[in-house]
Amino acid sequence: MTVTVGHDSAKTRKTISAGGKSIDFYSIPAAQAAGLGDFENLPASLKVVLENMLRFEDGKTVTVDDIRAFAEWGAKGGKNPREIAYRPARVLMQDFTGVPAVVDLAAMRDGILGLGGDAQKINPLAPVDLVIDHSVMIDEFGHPRAFQMNVDREYERNMERYVFLKWGQKAFNNFRVVPPGTGICHQVNLEYLAQTVWTDKDQNGVEVAYPDTLVGTDSHTTMVNGMAVLGWGVGGIEAEAAMLGQPVSMLIPEVVGFKLTGQMVEGTTATDLVLKVVQMLRKHGVVNKFVEFYGEGLDNLPLADRATIANMAPEYGATCGFFPIDNETLRYLRNTGRDEARIALVEAYAKENGMWRGANYSPIYTSTLELDMGSIVPAISGPKRPQDYLPLTDAASGFAKEMETSFKRPMGVEVAVDGQDYKLSSGKVVIAAITSCTNTSNPYVLIGAGLVARKARALGLTRKPWVKTSLAPGSQVVSEYLNAAGLQEDLDFVGFNLAGYGCTTCIGNSGPLQPEISKAIAEGDLVATAVLSGNRNFEGRISPDVRANYLASPPLCVAYAIAGDMNIDITKDPIGTGPEGQAIYLKDIWPTNKEIADIVHQVVTREAFLKKYADVFKGDEKWQAVQVTERETYDWPASSTYIQNPPYFQGMSKTPGVINNITGARVLAVLGDMITTDHISPAGSFKAGTPAGKYLVERQVPVSEFNSYGARRGNHEVMMRGTFANIRIKNEMLDGVEGGYTIGPDGVQTSIYDASMAYQAAGTPLVIFGGIEYGAGSSRDWAAKGTALLGVKAVIAESFERIHRSNLVGMGVIPFEFTGGDTRKTLGLKGDEVVSISGLSGDLKPLSLVPCTIRYADGTEKTIQIKCRIDTEIEVEYVEHGGVLHYVLRDLASA
Repeated sequence: MTVTVGHDSAKTRKTISAGGKSIDFYSIPAAQAAGLGDFENLPASLKVVLENMLRFEDGKTVTVDDIRAFAEWGAKGGKNPREIAYRPARVLMQDFTGVPAVVDLAAMRDGILGLGGDAQKINPLAPVDLVIDHSVMIDEFGHPRAFQMNVDREYERNMERYVFLKWGQKAFNNFRVVPPGTGICHQVNLEYLAQTVWTDKDQNGVEVAYPDTLVGTDSHTTMVNGMAVLGWGVGGIEAEAAMLGQPVSMLIPEVVGFKLTGQMVEGTTATDLVLKVVQMLRKHGVVNKFVEFYGEGLDNLPLADRATIANMAPEYGATCGFFPIDNETLRYLRNTGRDEARIALVEAYAKENGMWRGANYSPIYTSTLELDMGSIVPAISGPKRPQDYLPLTDAASGFAKEMETSFKRPMGVEVAVDGQDYKLSSGKVVIAAITSCTNTSNPYVLIGAGLVARKARALGLTRKPWVKTSLAPGSQVVSEYLNAAGLQEDLDFVGFNLAGYGCTTCIGNSGPLQPEISKAIAEGDLVATAVLSGNRNFEGRISPDVRANYLASPPLCVAYAIAGDMNIDITKDPIGTGPEGQAIYLKDIWPTNKEIADIVHQVVTREAFLKKYADVFKGDEKWQAVQVTERETYDWPASSTYIQNPPYFQGMSKTPGVINNITGARVLAVLGDMITTDHISPAGSFKAGTPAGKYLVERQVPVSEFNSYGARRGNHEVMMRGTFANIRIKNEMLDGVEGGYTIGPDGVQTSIYDASMAYQAAGTPLVIFGGIEYGAGSSRDWAAKGTALLGVKAVIAESFERIHRSNLVGMGVIPFEFTGGDTRKTLGLKGDEVVSISGLSGDLKPLSLVPCTIRYADGTEKTIQIKCRIDTEIEVEYVEHGGVLHYVLRDLASA
């Protein structure tokens, strides 16, 4: 993609010398000198967006007034919600969300041919990297062949998807695929793909430097903000629009400054720090806002720790958690194998363009928080949300309280396990997983986990027999340094053998528990627990057998595997017994910070990164053997249950429609607070009796080959049936029923899918009601796609999380928010109401208040005002077209 589309202004385009050569860039100080405004005290994160405005100013899509708005932002104390058009430098994908995105691109090629256009116009204009990381499952664990057996099984399950992705790599320009078994997309991005300052040639062939920016089809794209790369998660539909040249429509965000002081104390980890940060920022309220970290505490915070904090921005609700460029950024770039000329450019560019964090860095923020890192204590979060912070000293008592208040089950029920000499009871840890981009990118916590295993091994301790243990690093570099330190042998001893390079347990690919353990949990209606070093612990996500999920540091995952029980106060009770009968405590196996740091400095080397990323796109023999055609359009296999041509663009007209009022809509579901995208579109396994399972069984797919919802995202028929099908979702239209059920048109309980099909057959529109933070969690676009395909025209909630609101609009579903204190509860909604929303047809303005009339079952009516969360003018156009991809397709076809 050419890096400028507007004027080549001599006033703002300057030259710097770095790494032995000169290069052009767009200068913020020069823009200030030219009288465009005072930008000096803007946060570095906002200056990245301002630079984007300077580079793409064309008088149309981006105007001089857009640039001046950033000066007004500072003058107004960090607020000026002006709509802007922002163009990221590149796009990052993973396979769960990437496959449906490539499916859409392939379908758009068919669609543009149907409109009389050129298929080659459907090509990414910006660089796109897709990393296959979400498919591997933990089928095998705890033995030396676990990794190879899981990889072999991954290829068996997913070959159709991999053939499709490899076709896409050949068919589309600017599209690369990182093969299975390499690592997690965010860690590969952090360690290899990201450059902090990007370079490319403009339309005149002149090289230009500018901030490395991206959007990604995974919510944890934010991780790379730890090295000052501005990026956040979007749905696949928004990412596709961005890669096809459509700017990201956004409001200039508020920026919350988070000041870090002091330094971490003995026995604490970056995981403990980030769990506290999540709690604080959730309480503060940062949805749709940037968070920027500053303060002298950053001088004591390694970049790996910064990346851990940046990674969990979706968990604290922010668009991103940004760390400005400083000396630690340069050190990390050098240590991970980046070119010296690039490192020199990063330093020179940041200092020249006001993006360097020096000793006097103190910009304007919309609001601020402060945390002394010396106050951090060991902690976990759970059992259902990342923000449910618990100091480790309160973990056991916190679980006991949850048993009484949330799970409402007796503590003392024990169930013997078939053929075993132990019993299970509520609180037993049945999964302990070192997993996810959040922590496996951080050598300090990985080395710490290895040292816990080493000390435990020396004392004769290993995992409890009912604990399923796994180690799934985010890149092969992790194995390189664990092996170099001799720590992998110690991890193997306690059951943490290498199980795969990918997201695994964190995304719900924990694999099945032993049948006898699963049976015992069901027989006793036990609350089994999981401890994972991940970022998500939503209900129904980790395993269908596990109700309580706790986020913890990798060293604590090892400790809990040894203890095997959440009822144990791990800070003071024995976690095991030594060979001579002596009690072993957590303190006996916990390493010192110096022990960890000494090994990190010894084995985490530049050479390790250069070695492991030398052939990152090559893949193993299995990947190299995948054969594909070179057709410009995809030959959709009719019998495939993984990849199907979606219906979005079939029979599409050349002209857009209009936004109509919603009349006589019925209620498909009434949902509570914090309904996540996992609730709306689960990623994990499903059973034969579900609508998705029935669909596959009808096509002779055995249950053993169902795979997961995430792996089936290239087939809209499976995903429609899986929408609102989470096993833990509760529709308030029903009394205490869990799972994807509702009341159908005939007044009888049925699946949400079957009810929606019946309503659609009758031509009846549907609405969903929700509570606060509707759509929290992952960026998955299928939460919006499935909603749209079920015939839902509107979602009315108290508040929306950023990505899901955008995804709904991108699919032509209108989000609305209650106003004036109204909620589903104050309105007494039961789900048998008829809903009509007017004020939509004609000249609809962004964020308009419109009337909504609710007719109750007894015939009474009430009209309330609801806010239309179509936030910008361009979003109005998207909805008129039926979605953002329809908008882009018509635009390309007519060009």
